[in-house]
Amino acid sequence: MTSQLRKVSGFEIRSVMLFAAISLGSVTAMAQAPSAAPQPTFGGGSAAGVQSAPAPAAPAGGANEVQAAFDRADTNRDGKLGKKEAEALPAVSSNFAQIDADKNGSLSRDEFSKAVQPR
Repeated sequence: MTSQLRKVSGFEIRSVMLFAAISLGSVTAMAQAPSAAPQPTFGGGSAAGVQSAPAPAAPAGGANEVQAAFDRADTNRDGKLGKKEAEALPAVSSNFAQIDADKNGSLSRDEFSKAVQPR
């Protein structure tokens, strides 16, 4: 059995590395691991809820990713997240009371979006 060696161009190497980086970045973002993904910042426990500064322009698809995360967590498809549903998103679950601006015990799509938008 003979092995054949093939010279690989720099372009091919860069292409494979770029593809791997994009794929790894997608997997990391979807995993929502506390140490791997940037966590949303929340207000210092103020009664008004989440303190937000103007966010820089989100990368293309950022709003779509937020909405997709909300849709995945909204298992009963009622358009809001209860505490049980929020447990699927650790950063949201641990700050549920701060994110729930109207204090009705559930997170609307708007409350969720404001809290998890990339900063």
